[in-house]
Amino acid sequence: MLSADPASRAAWARAVRARRPPADLSEYLAGFEDFFDQYAPEVDRWRRRHRGYHGAIASLARFYIPRGARVLEVGCGTGELLAALAPSEGVGIDLSSAMIQEASRRHPRLRFHHVSAERLALPGETFDYIILSDLLGYLYDIRAVFERLGEVSHPGTRVIIHWYSRLWQPVVHLLERLGLKVPLPYLNWTTVEDVTNLLHLAGFETVRVRGHLLLPLRLGRVGRWINRVLPPLPILRWFVWTNWVVARVAKTAAPRPPRVSVICPCRNERGNIEEAVRRLPPLGSSTELIFVEGHSTDGTLEECRRVAAAHPERDIKVFVQAGRGKGDAVRLGFAQATGDLLMILDADLSVAPEDLPQFYAALVSGTGEFAMGSRLVYTMDPRAMRFLNLLGNRFFSVLLSRLIGQPIKDTLCGTKVMWRRDYERLAAGRAYFGDFDPYGDFDLIFGAAKLNLRIVEIPVRYRERTYGAPNIRRFADGWLLLRMSALAAGRLYFVA
Repeated sequence: MLSADPASRAAWARAVRARRPPADLSEYLAGFEDFFDQYAPEVDRWRRRHRGYHGAIASLARFYIPRGARVLEVGCGTGELLAALAPSEGVGIDLSSAMIQEASRRHPRLRFHHVSAERLALPGETFDYIILSDLLGYLYDIRAVFERLGEVSHPGTRVIIHWYSRLWQPVVHLLERLGLKVPLPYLNWTTVEDVTNLLHLAGFETVRVRGHLLLPLRLGRVGRWINRVLPPLPILRWFVWTNWVVARVAKTAAPRPPRVSVICPCRNERGNIEEAVRRLPPLGSSTELIFVEGHSTDGTLEECRRVAAAHPERDIKVFVQAGRGKGDAVRLGFAQATGDLLMILDADLSVAPEDLPQFYAALVSGTGEFAMGSRLVYTMDPRAMRFLNLLGNRFFSVLLSRLIGQPIKDTLCGTKVMWRRDYERLAAGRAYFGDFDPYGDFDLIFGAAKLNLRIVEIPVRYRERTYGAPNIRRFADGWLLLRMSALAAGRLYFVA
């Protein structure tokens, strides 16, 4: 039994770091549980001394985890962070019985269990989000813990992990010696590469990696501005205090063939409607084709209705959008769709309907959760994309890759595919970005990134349209895309 004297506990914590690690899990659990039981009465005092840091961590956790989710916190302490996330169902586990007793007293709406991360077992329960906050440094077997997380995960679960950057290890130890930070028994100082590799070994795929917090202090607006704007910048990102990783269960295939809805926005595309129906391959257990007509002047609406009537064997629906723009058309089509999997097929057929099975396979296999076409891999028709359009696309691919934290090559290909359940979550959270995208492309990309969906690109062959004219205004639309990117940067990239 450790002494309750803080000086004795501090000496023990330093000894843990200086001597050999615990011989086995039982030795580890006994010593660490005793330490944190003795530390529990002092948690609030140290939290008050470091309000700036703990407040920033709670704010960042709320960015990654939306209100109303089912959340499990591993290493929950007294439950303050879990409560701050406002979950619909919140469960916390900790190896310290004293911590769990205090958490249960403070937050009776949440559930808490006295169990170590290495022995996590919640039979029959799964969670939307699992968070490990400042925990990795104390774990005896990180890989074993990650493997346990798989048992309480479903295909859509996101694991959120953050921990101190190894760069700051000497500073943390110095602060402890100066009495400015409580001495704790750290076992591990891991790098991002260490954590992503351990996740991979445990059957998880890393979706996103970010660094946050340059100043873990409470400095009012100045401190918030510094922590919001500076950490993502080149060179400065090396000096962040905390690393954050978002991961998902790797490749979980759909249990049965889903129903598919193909949304085809069309404005002045009369000559392509019959061709779209003829060439659309069967997908999943059933294929629904929805034309959303956008106030055409060439008879496109009449052609859509004629083709639907001429092909009663196909499930074809026709709607007329009340507003204008492709984004409005896509939102109407998605709202009317009945399928489990939602696809967008541009009516100009510059991306062939025959390519859609590749998108279907990527999502049904679990390889990705949001699929978008890339026209910049294979050789395209010489006149399919003008040089300035190509240049602009390259620019926005670099910009958006940085903003969303996942590499993408072609931001403006109209063919995009996602699960209906994910789109419903995206639509429910659309107010976070606002109604800022008349085209629908950035709305879906940024929304998918905010949900931490695994984004994959499917190479397609881009063909010159055979009917009609493009609706793109290069300079006006490019300026609008830039403004949309700037707006999203403040919601998705510069966060604190």
